[in-house]
Amino acid sequence: MEQIAFASIAAFTLACALGVVLAKNTVNGAMCLLLCLAGVAGLFIQLHAYLLAFLLVLVYAGAVVALFLFIIMLLGAHGGQPWRFRAFQAFAGVVAAALLITGLDMISLRGKTDAGPPVAGAGVGSSLKLYADQLFTTYLLPVEVMGFLLLVAMLGVIVLSRRPTEGEATE
Repeated sequence: MEQIAFASIAAFTLACALGVVLAKNTVNGAMCLLLCLAGVAGLFIQLHAYLLAFLLVLVYAGAVVALFLFIIMLLGAHGGQPWRFRAFQAFAGVVAAALLITGLDMISLRGKTDAGPPVAGAGVGSSLKLYADQLFTTYLLPVEVMGFLLLVAMLGVIVLSRRPTEGEATE
């Protein structure tokens, strides 16, 4: 039963992720992102990582997607041009597929090359105190870098979708 639930949630998440990428309307893309994040939270729940599922729904689905929708509706961004095939996009797709296959191959080989069984003990995420300690000591810099990248991306969206006023010169 758990495998059927996992497969259905994973298929739902994958379909929503494809909806994010392929949506021509930005509001529909943001709503697909919200559903995709809900699917990932469902996968976290199946892994018994309730804190991560709650944080994902609270921070990303609750705050970030709502902020994206607010910015999209505030700026009045509409869907862009229909997708056209270009050589650069095809090359980027081939490179991305090669990187994905290489990464999946390395992940599958990693389990076969480990020496010995895993050491028994409390995992990092099994206790909220251990999780917070790791988050605010070991992983503090990556968390801050990701927050800064999200801020830069949000500012980039605002600058790129801003309409010039009558007094500004258009290029």
